[in-house]
Amino acid sequence: MDKNHPRHDFKCMLDKQPIKIKCMLERGQSSDPKDLLFSVKKSSLIQFKTELDAFLAANTKEEVCDFKVKGSWLERSCAIHLGNTPTIIAQVNLTLHHVRSSVRACSSTYNNLYFIQIHTFSSSSLETTPNQHSFAVNYFINSCGFPLEKALSASNYVKFETPNKPDSVLAFFENHGFTKTQISNLVRRYPPVILCDPEKTLLPKFQFFKSKGVSSTDVAKILSSAPAVLKRSMENQIIPSFNFFKSFIQSEEETISAIKRNAGLLLVDLQNCALPNVEILREANVPDAKILFMLKFMPRAFILTSDRLRKIVNEVKKMGFNPSKSNFVLAVHALKSMSKSTWGKKVEVYKKWGLSEDDILVAFGKYPWCMMASEHKIVRVMDFFVNKMGWRSFLVARRPWFISMSFEKRIVPRCAVYQVLLSKGLIQNNDITLATMLKYTEKVFLTEVVNCHQEEAPELLKLYKEKLAVTK
Repeated sequence: MDKNHPRHDFKCMLDKQPIKIKCMLERGQSSDPKDLLFSVKKSSLIQFKTELDAFLAANTKEEVCDFKVKGSWLERSCAIHLGNTPTIIAQVNLTLHHVRSSVRACSSTYNNLYFIQIHTFSSSSLETTPNQHSFAVNYFINSCGFPLEKALSASNYVKFETPNKPDSVLAFFENHGFTKTQISNLVRRYPPVILCDPEKTLLPKFQFFKSKGVSSTDVAKILSSAPAVLKRSMENQIIPSFNFFKSFIQSEEETISAIKRNAGLLLVDLQNCALPNVEILREANVPDAKILFMLKFMPRAFILTSDRLRKIVNEVKKMGFNPSKSNFVLAVHALKSMSKSTWGKKVEVYKKWGLSEDDILVAFGKYPWCMMASEHKIVRVMDFFVNKMGWRSFLVARRPWFISMSFEKRIVPRCAVYQVLLSKGLIQNNDITLATMLKYTEKVFLTEVVNCHQEEAPELLKLYKEKLAVTK
């Protein structure tokens, strides 16, 4: 590095009565570093902010991300640009809180708090971190699009000082159909991939998927969704996992489709998860056809630990579900997709609309997806039907599939048409009529509801299209 450039380290020294903070910006091997001494008391934190801003502005190009002054708390977080270079080479996170206790934590003389390139200061650590990972930080930011915080984090466990290997990995992905966004997302999710050997580690995975007829675009999607696949052994993990699911699904094409839905299947522990989980479902009298359905469309059940799946299966049984019916595996899917806390919160949301736990369980038994909706969606749909359409809440509970319908694209536009027809006396005011209209396919709805009333209500089609357009 050019000796004219700063050394990139900011040192803050704490002393007792009053607290003194000395910020030094050292240049090369100069024996005459620029420095500024501040005396900081609880009552002068804002003044300290002003002086520190002025000091940094005079010596650096700074982008301030955060600054808060609250009572005896001072929080500052900024990214520092030294000289005219656009590269972010340092982050300063400075927190002074409960000043007296901070001083007591220091030694009897001075404590050096270093805000060094790629080091994020923590009040629990007063140690110096060398800046040997600066190259990796800059590379993650400039070549992979990482934000500074993520680059700092990744550089702690992915270390390199030359661009050769990372460049070859990025070039490999580009040459195999990955978009820049996919590459960035993949490396963010799994930074160690940047040090893989393209020929020995990456290429065999691509060749494997190609041999199964998977397009370059789909290979990119699969590996972007589960980048850890790239580091796993072909012989010990990927091929055995693929063959296991293929033997059960009995179709290579459908096995690939299942992997597209959840590439984590290739990472599953066959001996401790997949095989035992199949047996758990069989022991519960779930037909192989339903297990196959789960493998194709809900494969995450086979990544669960056996203990967790067994508990879920037993819970679904206690709810009265029949293992031979499709709703049994849907209920298993619903319960494994949320924690007990999340389940409880959704139950409470329904209860606020006057439904009992029995009402909720009956609705769940009819249509398990009603518990997969977010709390916000549940409130939105219940509020619309109860307060806008004048329904009683138990009528919605009797038709729990309403909760999963698109609010903007189906419920609102079709209910608007329903209200016009009702106001003109063209239909009867009952929930059965509206429920039927909501369940129609788009084609049937237009034919049986909108177009057949063109003479009596010519505005219907325009109204319906306007309501749909609002959501686009």
